[in-house]
Amino acid sequence: MTETLNGHVNETSSAAPRVGTAADTPGVVIIGGGQAGLQAAASLRDEGFEGSVTIVAEEPGLPYQRPPLSKDYLRPRPEGTPAEPLPLRGPGFCAERGITLLAGVTATAVDRVTKTVHMADGTELRYQSLVFATGARNRQLTTPGVELPGIHGLRTVADAQALGAALGAARDVVVIGAGFIGLEFATAALERGCHVTVLEFAPRPMGRALTPVLGDWFAGAHRGLGIDLRLGEGIESFEAGGDGRVAVAVSTTGDRYPADLVVAGVGVQPNDGLAAAAGLETDNGIVVDAHLRTRDRDVYAIGDCANFPCVQAGSPFRLESVQNATDQARHVARVILGEESPYTELPWFWSTQGPFRLQMANIVRPEDETVVVGDPEAATFSVFCFRDGILAAVESVNMPGDHLAARKILARGITITREQALAEGFSLRAAWKEHATAPVPA
Repeated sequence: MTETLNGHVNETSSAAPRVGTAADTPGVVIIGGGQAGLQAAASLRDEGFEGSVTIVAEEPGLPYQRPPLSKDYLRPRPEGTPAEPLPLRGPGFCAERGITLLAGVTATAVDRVTKTVHMADGTELRYQSLVFATGARNRQLTTPGVELPGIHGLRTVADAQALGAALGAARDVVVIGAGFIGLEFATAALERGCHVTVLEFAPRPMGRALTPVLGDWFAGAHRGLGIDLRLGEGIESFEAGGDGRVAVAVSTTGDRYPADLVVAGVGVQPNDGLAAAAGLETDNGIVVDAHLRTRDRDVYAIGDCANFPCVQAGSPFRLESVQNATDQARHVARVILGEESPYTELPWFWSTQGPFRLQMANIVRPEDETVVVGDPEAATFSVFCFRDGILAAVESVNMPGDHLAARKILARGITITREQALAEGFSLRAAWKEHATAPVPA
């Protein structure tokens, strides 16, 4: 059944035990109702866990997909067809699986001695196992004038709704930051007929995630679309117009850009404060071991908030991706049920920026040797990244076949040498097909 408590969704199954106070039977409590949190709950049930499962979700309503908020949610649509958030699961999913969803409820403290989660409304939840899936929040600008109306962030559906409404009247849009979110929004605003300027202090867009050769290609590609991309140029201040709203963005070079709408996309910070207050180690996220467990054996962290030993990065790492969130959620469910295998899933990512579908298999490193394969002028190509002469990562633009094959090859640990990959007639898809159909040695 689905109840409404103080205007918030509370979805629970009448057949499952209700977890609501410290007097109830402890089970698994998951703090965070995003991709990682909901998947962890679902995976616990898939793996046969019969105890209580409770999700404490700060946002009201049902869990929804975040990636479309900076893409299709903001793109032009026929009049009379408002954008709607895409739910992660159907409205009856939690009830059918015996999962209690406490939406619009904020966890304020964790007592690890009594294994109790305290909520802002005064209620408590006892746990046997606790999973932090608290995600991340936007990094805030401290620029003079940042408080002016017309300056937005983009993280939640409420943010996207406010931006969608503002875009209808906007003419001059300034985006601060040329990361994934900034460029996804920039192309959506361009399609809405706005003049778009992007300020990026770094020398190339998406510099933290892409190889230099691909970052440089995207700089030219976005300028070709009509975006005024300013590299090596950050934001100095904002100025108001006669109506008190933002009207001008002043860059670090002193240039002034008309702006009746500003979007800040300068990265995120992990939501690790609750874990830190509970005495858990944090360092750019909640520190966990290879099993996604904190130093408290009954407490775990997954998704955007978790800093874990990443095999592919070769160091502790925090990943912000749907793939990592869902794969870690599935893994932590198995660990809670007794499996002791390390998390080693291959990271992969995607971003849709106007006509460009960017897909990445594995994490690139600064020392990787890169070779462009395909036709960059036609925006259909891949960048092969070699490490010690072996294919280690692949970035693709509008080449989904390359991406899918690369994921399978790299996840399986199949060795593709530089000489093989650059030989005439080589294709990732053919290489995968050859290995996939090869007989298994006796």
